[in-house]
Formats: sequence, structure tokens, C-alpha cells
Amino acid sequence: MKLKKTAAAAALTAVMGLGPAAQAADVVIGVPNWPSVRVTAHVLKVVMEDNLGVEVELQNGTNPVVFEAMDSGAMHVHPEVWLPNQANLETKFVKEKGTVRQNPNGVNGDQAMCVTKSTAERTGIKELSELSNPDMAKNFDSDGDGKGEIWIGAAGWASTNVEKIRAKSYGYSETMQLKEMDETLALAEVDNAVAQKKNIVFFCYTPHHMFALHELVILKEPAYDEAKWNVKQPTDDPQWLENSSAPVAWNTAKLKIHYATSLEKSNPEVAKLLSQVKLDTEAVSKMTFALVVEKKDPAEFAKEWVSKNGSLVDSWLK
Repeated sequence: MKLKKTAAAAALTAVMGLGPAAQAADVVIGVPNWPSVRVTAHVLKVVMEDNLGVEVELQNGTNPVVFEAMDSGAMHVHPEVWLPNQANLETKFVKEKGTVRQNPNGVNGDQAMCVTKSTAERTGIKELSELSNPDMAKNFDSDGDGKGEIWIGAAGWASTNVEKIRAKSYGYSETMQLKEMDETLALAEVDNAVAQKKNIVFFCYTPHHMFALHELVILKEPAYDEAKWNVKQPTDDPQWLENSSAPVAWNTAKLKIHYATSLEKSNPEVAKLLSQVKLDTEAVSKMTFALVVEKKDPAEFAKEWVSKNGSLVDSWLK
């Protein structure tokens, strides 16, 4: 069941540096840089190879790169698209171009700003808006420059741009240094802050293993209000930050598998599987815990997980 490679697909593959192995695979799964998408990618790989007899390659890529590659045929699957975070990509490739399909089953996700329980007790912080108060912000100033620090996410995440908008909207972009850094490094800072009994505030989301590691407090915000959520991404508007506003909490997110429409003709069994996969928040959280905290090899863990969840996997293949 080899997929046909178009000239456009081969060209994009070469540009992206995917190499001969990626071109030879039946299915190429794009893998952005966070734990839950990585573990889901490995699970999908095992299910496809063991049950459908296809060769699957995993390739790293940012959200825009994976969507562009699904559009051209250089990649075929994005295991975990966060919506509404990636709404601009969803609109372009699913709704307008029709080159990407969305699995209707979504895992619920929450996004917010958290502090450790001990931080909340020491500072008295309860609401996110309090960070706009210079006196509160000083509690999070580790380098003595007069501003606190807050991790807002990794570079390349759509949520990181949204957090810049929210910081501007709440006013703490003036009192806090907005830190963009790799999630692994950011979570190491959380571990160190807990060990050293220091204050820390940071972007947090579910499904995620961090809630199993530490006692965290989600900072309170006004409830999500669609009328007040005016969020644009850099691809939408060159003046996206100035023209956006979001002084309310995130709406509940949906994490959904997306796949290239071309699979429906070139490999309908794979397309059918990808349209029927269904996971939940608890399952994904446990899977990421196994990879990140227990340090299990993702490929070996995926084989183990698929073996232990045979009835669930069978329901995807019907």
C-alpha cells in the first residue's frame, strides 16, 4: 500500500530536509514539540504498522510546517491540533482548501496561568490580573530588574502569541518579563522553584503531567466571553498584537487529529482509522506522564500501550 509521491510533495520534502526515509514511508506523521503530541504520534505509528501493514515515519515540524506538508503530500498526519489555537490553519486547509480532514473526536484541554501552591500561600495571589500590580509582580522578580518573570510558552506555539495578547490585555506585559523558552527548560525551572521554595508563575495546560508532579493553583480570571476574545495570529494580520484583545479566560480547547485528504484515495484504511481514533484527557495525561516523568522510551511505551488497550484500538479500526 505505497502512497504515490507527487512532484510537489517530493520538492517540499527535500526543502524540509526529511530525507529519503521520509519519502519511502507510506505515511509521514508530523510531530510538533510538546509531549502529548509526541506520544500520540508513536501510538498511531504502532497501530498503523501492526494492523494496516504500512510503513510509518515520524518527522519533527512546527504546526504551520505540518499543515503545509499535509497540503502538498509531504506529510499526512498531525496527531494533535489544538483548537481554537490553530484556528487560522484549520480555516485555511480544512475549510477553504479542503486538503486536510479533521477527526471529529476531540480531547478536552484547558489553558491558563498557574502558580505552585506554596507560591500562592507566600504571595497571596489569586487572580491573573494581580500581576499588573508592580508590588505583586516584584514577588516574581528573580534577576532584580524590577520586573517579574512569567513563562508564556515555547516559540512557535500559537498559544504563546495568545498569551502575549492576554498579557497586554490584562496589563502585566508592563510589569512582567514574558519568557519564551522550550517547555523542558521551563518545567525544569518549576521543579527548581519548588525545591528552593521560590515563587513562580507559568503557562499551564491539560492534558499534562505537571499536575501529577506538583500542587498547582490556576489563577482566576473572568469566564471566557466570545465577544471579548478578539485574537489574531501573525499570519492573519501584521499588526496582530496591536489589533487583538483577550481580557478573559481561555475557552475549553479541543485536541484533534488532522490528516491529509489525499489519504482517502491513496490509503483509505489509514484515513478511516484516523477519522475514528478517540482518546480522552485522562488517557493522554497518563501517556505523557510515562514519557516525561517515568522516562520511558516512546516507541516501546507505544507498543506496550497498544497491547494493553486492544479493545479501544479495535474500535478505531472497525
